[in-house]
Amino acid sequence: MSNVRNIWVTGAGSGLGLALVEGLLGQGHRVAASGKDDEALDALAVRYGRQLLRLPWQLHDEQQAAQAARQVCHAWCSLDGLILNAGTSDYLADNEADSELFEAIVTSNQLAGEHCLVNTLPLLAQGDSPQVMAIFNRYSALQLYAPTQPNAGWNNMPQWIREQRQALKAQGVELTVVGPQSLKAPVTPAQAIPEAWTPQSAAEELLRRWPQREPELVLETLDPSRLWPLPR
Repeated sequence: MSNVRNIWVTGAGSGLGLALVEGLLGQGHRVAASGKDDEALDALAVRYGRQLLRLPWQLHDEQQAAQAARQVCHAWCSLDGLILNAGTSDYLADNEADSELFEAIVTSNQLAGEHCLVNTLPLLAQGDSPQVMAIFNRYSALQLYAPTQPNAGWNNMPQWIREQRQALKAQGVELTVVGPQSLKAPVTPAQAIPEAWTPQSAAEELLRRWPQREPELVLETLDPSRLWPLPR
């Protein structure tokens, strides 16, 4: 990516999301970041100044997602990329019960993804070769309801976002879905071996593949909590 682009990263306060922000900033891009960890993003703001745009992070709330999109519009008028870090635990309540943790990850990330996509589509349509990359882990890719049934958008977020591909393409926006291989609907015949990804190595690989605008990428990791830290 040689030209400077405007890219919004969600779930950007820690783990993979934070590493993606760091990588994009290091490449010279303008980055909007929505993340819960203020200290990590504060440190980047000191280093990169106005190259980093801080946005609301509670994107599962429709009003906050809309406000974030308005800030992007005010700052840049358009958006070249949206990276939905749809495995983040940012949206979990502080007192989330362990028994409800994974369901909450699925539902809160789906809400955030829907709100962000709706609010940014007009900005992406004005962007330069715009692209959405949605990144899932084994938890956020779960089929929440009727797990014995085939994949459907109403109960599986990766499938829901794939169903938006046609509408995005009609606006000139490409979609890349990144996540673990699905046994029900594999996206490649190749066997994906889980690797010991770090946030930095996974971010580097995803940013290397970004310009290729591939519709599907498989990301299998041995330790999801390393890329998507769970609340302590």
